[in-house]
Amino acid sequence: MLQVETNSTLTAADAARVQYVPYFRLCPSPFNVRKREPTGIEPLAETIDGRGLMQNLVVHTMKGRGKQPKLGVCAGQRRLAALDLLFSQGRITKDYQVPVLIVSEGEAVAASLIENREREPMCLADEAVAFRLLVDEGKPVIHVAALFKVSEMVVRRALKIANLAPALLDLMREDKLDYEQAKVLALADDHATQESVWNNAINGWQRRPSELRAAITKAEIDARDNALAKFVGLDAYEAAGGFVRRDLFSDGENAGYIADADLLHRLATDRLIEVSQSVQSEGWSWVETRTRGDANELIRYGPVHSTTRKPTKNEKAELAALVATRDAAHMALNAYYDEDGGEDEARYDRLGTAVDVATHAVDQYAERFEVFTPEDMQRAGAFVYLDDDGFVTIERGLIRPEERAAARGGDARPVTATEQSGKPARMTPLHNEKLCRRLTAHRTAAIQTELAKHPNVALAVLMSRMIPVVFEEHYERQYPEHAIEVDLRTSRGALVKHADDMADSVAWKEIEAERAKWMRMLPARADALLPWLLDQGSDIQSNLFAFCVAATVDGIDGSDHAHAVNSLADALSVDLSYYWKPTRASYFDHVSKSRIADLLREHVSPQAAAEVQGMKKDAAAAAAEVRMADSGWLPEVLENRAVPECLSYAWADDDADGEAGDAGDDADGLTGEDGDATGDDEGLAEAA
Repeated sequence: MLQVETNSTLTAADAARVQYVPYFRLCPSPFNVRKREPTGIEPLAETIDGRGLMQNLVVHTMKGRGKQPKLGVCAGQRRLAALDLLFSQGRITKDYQVPVLIVSEGEAVAASLIENREREPMCLADEAVAFRLLVDEGKPVIHVAALFKVSEMVVRRALKIANLAPALLDLMREDKLDYEQAKVLALADDHATQESVWNNAINGWQRRPSELRAAITKAEIDARDNALAKFVGLDAYEAAGGFVRRDLFSDGENAGYIADADLLHRLATDRLIEVSQSVQSEGWSWVETRTRGDANELIRYGPVHSTTRKPTKNEKAELAALVATRDAAHMALNAYYDEDGGEDEARYDRLGTAVDVATHAVDQYAERFEVFTPEDMQRAGAFVYLDDDGFVTIERGLIRPEERAAARGGDARPVTATEQSGKPARMTPLHNEKLCRRLTAHRTAAIQTELAKHPNVALAVLMSRMIPVVFEEHYERQYPEHAIEVDLRTSRGALVKHADDMADSVAWKEIEAERAKWMRMLPARADALLPWLLDQGSDIQSNLFAFCVAATVDGIDGSDHAHAVNSLADALSVDLSYYWKPTRASYFDHVSKSRIADLLREHVSPQAAAEVQGMKKDAAAAAAEVRMADSGWLPEVLENRAVPECLSYAWADDDADGEAGDAGDDADGLTGEDGDATGDDEGLAEAA
C-alpha cells in the first residue's frame, strides 16, 4: 500500500497566513531536522503533476540580499524534491505557484520536528477508500495505477478492501480488524454477509483468517484443491455462466471459490464423455466414466494381458524430451526447498503443479505403446476417471466381475489395485511432509558425517555420477536416482531450514567442526586454490575431497519411500540411532498424542501409554522423551533403507536389432531370462 505524506496541523490563524509564492524562491532549509535523503520522489512528482500540490510547505525567510529573498523549506522536504524533479524535466516553470506557510526562524525547527515526528502512514482503510473515490470519479483502474506508480492488481485489491461494510472499515481504522482478516471478509461482496460473519465470530480463534474464510465459503468449492475445478478450469466454468468468488489477494492460478457445484460436475462429465468416446473408438466392448476414481470399485475388475510395441525413433526422442522436462521441474522445486528465503506459497504452487504435469506426461507416455489383441478388446473394457490432481486416468483391459467369475468357474481371486493398474494405491502417510523433511535432514547429516571419513567411498560416489555423463551413449535410457547433486550445490542451508533442531545434533557438530578446520587451512583467494591443492599431500587432498563430496549429499525428502541416499547409508553402515534421538524437538512435538500413546504402548508398556492419555499434548510429549530418548528407537522414515530400482526405458526386441548399449536390459526385467520378449505390459518400464 502507498504511504501519503501528511501536512502539519494548521490552526485557523495559520490557514489564513498560507500564501502562494513562485517556485524559484524555494530552497532547502538548514533547520530541517530530517537529514536523510528523501525517497519515493518520482511517484510523488507524478501525483503533483496530475493533481497539483494540495499540501502547503512550511518555510521561513532566508538571510540574504534582494527584493525577493529565498524561502527555506523547513517542512515539506519530499514535496520540494518532487518540484525540483518536475522543474528539471521541464514540466513546471520557475514561476509555478506553490502554497506556503511562512514562519519565523525561531519556529522553523519546531515546525520541522513536529511534522517529522507526528507524521504517520495513511490508514489502509482510508487509502482504499481514496482509491475508490478516484474510480467513482470516472478514473479507470489503469489510470489510478499509473498515477501512483503501482500495479493494477494493487489498485483492484484496494478497491476490494474499500468494498467492506463501513462498520468494518471503522474497525480497521481503530486497529480492531487487521489486514489479513479484511482480505478474507472482502471475499463476500455484500455488506450483510461481511458483518454477519465477523459478528458471529465471538471467540478469538473464530476470527483467524482461516476460520473466517471457511465461514464465508462453506457452501462453495475451493478451486485450488478440487480435482473437478482443475480439470474443467475456471475460464471454462465462467464461460458456461458459473459464478466464481475471486480471491484477489492470492497469486494462485486457480484462486477462487466455485458456487455452482452442479454446473461444475456437468461440465466435467461432458468432457469425460468426450474422452470416453475416443477410448470407445479403439474397439473396447465397454467404457465407463467416473468423475473420481474408486479403488474399491476397480479392484473387483480383472485385467487382460497386453504387450508393448517398440516405439519409433521420433517417439524415443519425445520420451527423452518429456523426461528432461520432468527432471527440470523436479530440480526447480528442489532448488526452492534449498533456498534460505521465506516461504512463497504462490511460487511453491506453481512449481508443484509443473512437477505434477510433467510427471503425468511421462507416466502417460508408456500407455501409448500398450497393445491388446482384438479378441481381448471384445471381451474387456476401460474406465475413464479423474485422479486427485485433476488429470484424466484411463484404465484399459478390464474384465467385469461377473464375466471374470464366469471365466474362472466362479473362483474370482481379488486383484489388488496395484496389480490391475500398475500404480500404487494412495495411502494416508504416517508422517506429514514437513516431518519427513525434518527426519530425512538428520539422516542426510549423519550420512555426510560418515562419508567425509571415507575418501575411497566418496570417490566412488562421485564417479558413479560422472560416468553416466561421460559415457552417455551407454546409459542413455537409464534414469537412476542419485544421492548427490552434480552442480556442486551443498545441502548445508537446507539441513537447517528443514530441521530447526539440527544445531544440537551430533552429526551437525562434527560436520561444522570439520568445516571450521578446513576453512582455517584453505587460502583466502579462490584463484590460489589450484596451486595450493597441487602443493598438498595425498592425505590432505583425499580428506578434503571426501568432505566436499559429503557436503553435496542431499537426502531430504517430503515422503517416506525408497531413496538413493540409502545406498550410501548401507555402504557406510551408518547407525542412525547414534546420530538421532527421539526427543520433543526432534519428533514428539510434531505428531499427535495418539501416535505418542501408540509408540509408548509398543516400545515401553501399556501402562505408560495409559498415563499419557489423560495428559495435555505438551506433557505427553515430555513424558515420551523421558521414556524413549535413549531407547534406540527410530521412526519408520529413518528405518526405511530401501533403494529405488534403476528403471530403464528399453524394449524387448532392441537386442534383435543389434543396437549398442542395451545389453543390460535383462537386469531391468525388460526381457526374459533367455533374452526373449516377455510379451506382457512390463516390456516398457516407466521412469521412477
